[in-house]
Amino acid sequence: MNFCETAYASVTTRVAAARQAAGAPAVALVAVSKTQPAAAVRALAACGQRAFGENYVQEAVAKQADLADLPLEWHLIGPLQSNKCREAAEHFDWLQSLDRLKLVAPLARHRPPARAPLNVLVQVNVDDEASKSGCRPEEIGTLAAAVAAEPRLRLRGLMAIPAPAPERERRRAAFARMLALFDALRAEHAEIDTLSMGMSDDFELAIAAGATMVRVGTLLFGARAT
Repeated sequence: MNFCETAYASVTTRVAAARQAAGAPAVALVAVSKTQPAAAVRALAACGQRAFGENYVQEAVAKQADLADLPLEWHLIGPLQSNKCREAAEHFDWLQSLDRLKLVAPLARHRPPARAPLNVLVQVNVDDEASKSGCRPEEIGTLAAAVAAEPRLRLRGLMAIPAPAPERERRRAAFARMLALFDALRAEHAEIDTLSMGMSDDFELAIAAGATMVRVGTLLFGARAT
């Protein structure tokens, strides 16, 4: 097998093992393809991967055009600027990084009627990092209610990127806080089903803590292109 095939087999095997150990019914894998060329996405898609995560709208839209012949699912996982709401609504299947109320109405307004509602996750700044995107935990309810009220949007759950920490206990604690927030939100919105957390260096820990979706880049693609 080539690197792509070997990497994909390894990651999917590890995800499955972690899911089974956690007793989780399913865990979705999003391949973080930001800065990777379209050819790398095509190669991973040939291995069976369908969902891909991008940080920048313009980069993603160009890549999508090159890969229009493939039935891929596109996730915007990076911060969304207000002036990119139209393109995000038109070109993505998921927005994982909603963190401001003012983005909700334009996203709904620009979602094409012919497409299914845009799946939305509220991004939470779970470690209260000054430089990190995401809403404060106390803002989740307002954002979630606004999304749920829009027919062209579909509230799916929460996303977080906890602060990097070498101590596994600190990461575990951050994941536990996210699970508590997710459970509290689910008490208000029974339809939500997605808790997106965990990346290449901690996705197994995240799954053990309750993640239903993980975002993996380096392990699948190798060192990030510059």
